[in-house]
Amino acid sequence: MVDNSALVRLLRQLTVETDRFVEIFGEKQRMHRTDLNALALIMDARWSGEPMSPTRLAEALHLSASATTSVLDRLEASGHVERSRSPQDRRKVELRVPDKALELGRRFFGPLDGAFTRAWQQFDDSDREVIARFLGASIDATVAVRAGLAAPENPAAAEDPAPPTSR
Repeated sequence: MVDNSALVRLLRQLTVETDRFVEIFGEKQRMHRTDLNALALIMDARWSGEPMSPTRLAEALHLSASATTSVLDRLEASGHVERSRSPQDRRKVELRVPDKALELGRRFFGPLDGAFTRAWQQFDDSDREVIARFLGASIDATVAVRAGLAAPENPAAAEDPAPPTSR
């Protein structure tokens, strides 16, 4: 039986390895980590059917409007993102990843996708359902704890922590 500590270690190892993989892409493309995170969020938004907006991106990245504009300026200048007016509401700006940038990502991440596909062939559909629930629950738990850390119950205590007590 695999205990919770082992699962935490495995998730941490997967996170470190995938982060390093993404960092290599960023190095090759001369992109900041925040730019890579923004790109991932913009790409994921297209799967949800709701286009990413600069405001939603700022919220998701926990950045100011001006910092988000800087990220989008870099991504647009490098050809990784396009900003366009919404066809439904011309006041709204939508963010999308152009086909050329998607193809670049496919070329780089394709071998990892293939390796994952081969590695996951050992799992049947019911295993994959459990794995998907496990990953979803792990993501939800991480988001909940992060949100708690980002919004302390007592902001004054977070700004002026009490000195440690000695015993």
